[in-house]
Amino acid sequence: PFCTIEPNIGIVNVPDERIDKLSKLYDTDKTTYATVEFVDIAGLVKGASQGEGLGNKFLSHIRETDAIIHIVRCFENEQIVHVSGKIDPISDIETISLELILADMETVNKALQRYEKIAKSGDKKAKETIELLNKILKHLEDSKPVRTMSFEDEEKELLKDVYLLTIKPIIYVANVSESQIPNMENDELVLKVKEYAKSENAQVVTLCAKLEEDLSELDDEDRIALMEEYNIKESGLDKLVKASYTLLGLISYITAGKQEVRAWTIKNGTKAPQAAGKIHSDFERGFIKAEVISYDDLIKYGSTTAAKEKGLVRLEGKDYIVKDGDVILFRFNV
Repeated sequence: PFCTIEPNIGIVNVPDERIDKLSKLYDTDKTTYATVEFVDIAGLVKGASQGEGLGNKFLSHIRETDAIIHIVRCFENEQIVHVSGKIDPISDIETISLELILADMETVNKALQRYEKIAKSGDKKAKETIELLNKILKHLEDSKPVRTMSFEDEEKELLKDVYLLTIKPIIYVANVSESQIPNMENDELVLKVKEYAKSENAQVVTLCAKLEEDLSELDDEDRIALMEEYNIKESGLDKLVKASYTLLGLISYITAGKQEVRAWTIKNGTKAPQAAGKIHSDFERGFIKAEVISYDDLIKYGSTTAAKEKGLVRLEGKDYIVKDGDVILFRFNV
């Protein structure tokens, strides 16, 4: 549990063959992929919510993330000691889940004290927040994470200043050994994790961390050869990055030209001016129109000019909701 003391940060490209193809099409000088930032934080032990191990430090690091990836050991190996002396992925998940639930109960109780003082002045919003917090506290007391509750938009707004850990979306990563790879999706321990994840409507990504480490040290040719040896189509890291992107409700739109082909990350449902603001605040402030073509149409006709002749380039206004894979040129005036 204490291999990692300070968080390790890794920034990983989101695999996207659209960017690869457009880079070839434009013979571009620079290619920029969307990225996801992973923060590897210290392992958690029983009692962390009371400050055991690196408890409080761990909890402060995890508070700053948008989602949690919980890596669960699903392999036997006498050389690698397990903190509790046995391999039981569900017990491991429940240990950490309970620590996060206990930390959230403390957060909710502190928030209740705060809002009860405010409510004395007759503040309507404070009263509504107290009601909601009591509902959450009861859910946590039943050992259930907050992410398994559903909230109205108004309730989400009330919770903005209450930083709960178990409200964060989660992906479980089932970590297997190299010998389990041929049958890893149907491995007995992995199936237990998948069954558990269903109760939270959570995704499970199965990978072999040892193989991932080996792949990370190879060049492209040797990497492909090793993956073929194990009969795997994509690396566990690629699977995890894609799953993380989806979990956070993110999509990419693309800007493309000779100078650069680039993927820009936005939340699904973002309107054109706000998407333009990702490039520069001036683009949002002085937004006039977005010249939009779908990736598929651009690849099919080979250039914006050819697509324009077919009437496939659209001029969209301020209310246009950007779609995944839109290739966009923004017109603005400041």
